[in-house]
Amino acid sequence: MPQSKTSASRQEEYTRLRAQMAQVGWISEGYVQDRGPGAGGACYPWTRKVKGKTVCVALSKEQYDWLKQAIANWRTVQKILRKMQRLSRQELFQSVPGPKRRKKLSKTILGLV
Repeated sequence: MPQSKTSASRQEEYTRLRAQMAQVGWISEGYVQDRGPGAGGACYPWTRKVKGKTVCVALSKEQYDWLKQAIANWRTVQKILRKMQRLSRQELFQSVPGPKRRKKLSKTILGLV
């Protein structure tokens, strides 16, 4: 597998991602919606899965605003974690000796794409 990045550059990027993660505020899973007045039901529902079942909670405008940001933060965390995992796998497969293989492992198999 050709080395696209050096170990040092991967470490730099990983450190940068860790710093980004440290800047993230409150997090929450789920989905919030501003349905507006007269929608027939809660104007600000928060929906999420609990033990495989969908749960919906009515929120105040203030709770909606707070939770909307927390959900955006959660998505940011997930994106950062995916990048960190990819870098970790690159470091593992490019710097730690592995078993002899007949065929090289593809980037898809290694989760690098």
